[in-house]
Amino acid sequence: MVKSKKWILATKFEGEPKDSNFKLEEEELPALKDGEFICDAVYLSVDPYMRAHSFPVGSCVIGEQVARVSESKNKDYPVGCLVQMYAGWRSRTLVDPSKPKDLETVRFLRVPDLGKLEPSLALGILGMPGMTAYFGFLELCQPKAGETVLVNGAAGAVGSVVGQIAKIKGCKVIGFAGSKEKCDWVKSLGFDHVFNYKEVDIDKSLKEAAPDGVDCYFDNVGGEFTSIAIQHMNLFGRISICGGISVYNATKPPIGPSPYMTILSKQLKVEGFIVYRWADRFLEGKAEMKKWIDEGKIKYRETVQDGFDNMPKIFMSLLKGANIGKMVVKA
Repeated sequence: MVKSKKWILATKFEGEPKDSNFKLEEEELPALKDGEFICDAVYLSVDPYMRAHSFPVGSCVIGEQVARVSESKNKDYPVGCLVQMYAGWRSRTLVDPSKPKDLETVRFLRVPDLGKLEPSLALGILGMPGMTAYFGFLELCQPKAGETVLVNGAAGAVGSVVGQIAKIKGCKVIGFAGSKEKCDWVKSLGFDHVFNYKEVDIDKSLKEAAPDGVDCYFDNVGGEFTSIAIQHMNLFGRISICGGISVYNATKPPIGPSPYMTILSKQLKVEGFIVYRWADRFLEGKAEMKKWIDEGKIKYRETVQDGFDNMPKIFMSLLKGANIGKMVVKA
């Protein structure tokens, strides 16, 4: 029998996650049957959506990983090959590809040949966060050259890519991040204006950077920031709602001015999205992203932390802004 470790949700989140919300358990995997294989986690992803997503107490914490096949009775997945899959916070996983790929089944695919790039990028710029930036921005905001684009969470795995795509499309880009180090990195990516939201007046900063208003707003933060930003939108502006990290830990609904009359009077298009609506086009997005990386038009950064046993601590640090770019855990 092969042993594996997994992190389960021990108690429901209330406010900020804490150590007592998580429990490390050990499980034994059954002997392999024909067609099955076992994968050992190499890199695991931690993402803000994990805090907002509802999953049952006692179940494995959700998430994606890059894993290496360690035992196999499947010729299509030989020992040594890399796969990415939504196996959750597990150190080792048994996969049966013959099972229906529904929401209760481990979803997986082979990690493509990334050349000299680290396989962890399949969890970042060449994975879900990169596709979130690519499709969530281009499909919903439909930017045009010369327009002004606003991005918050600009030093994160998604926001940093959105801003660079906007520059590729000929836009002026305004970014907000939460520390001097983050702002310096965002500036190095080519953003036209970068502000530390902890140190500036957001309203005054937007008046300064976008005196003629904002055409496209990619929102990773929500809350008070968005209440202010929406007042700076131009007529027929487009807002892509990607996340709300400022309110994920809130114990009460955020209170702020109603946006509806502003949306009406400015005839804004406001749309939320889950990136998997474009899952059948991910190969297209990944190919374009890889091309831009190879051409030097897109830069990325990873915050790599060590240790499967440290998953909760690393996840909690992510929610407090400890990452620059994509945060991954090396198992």
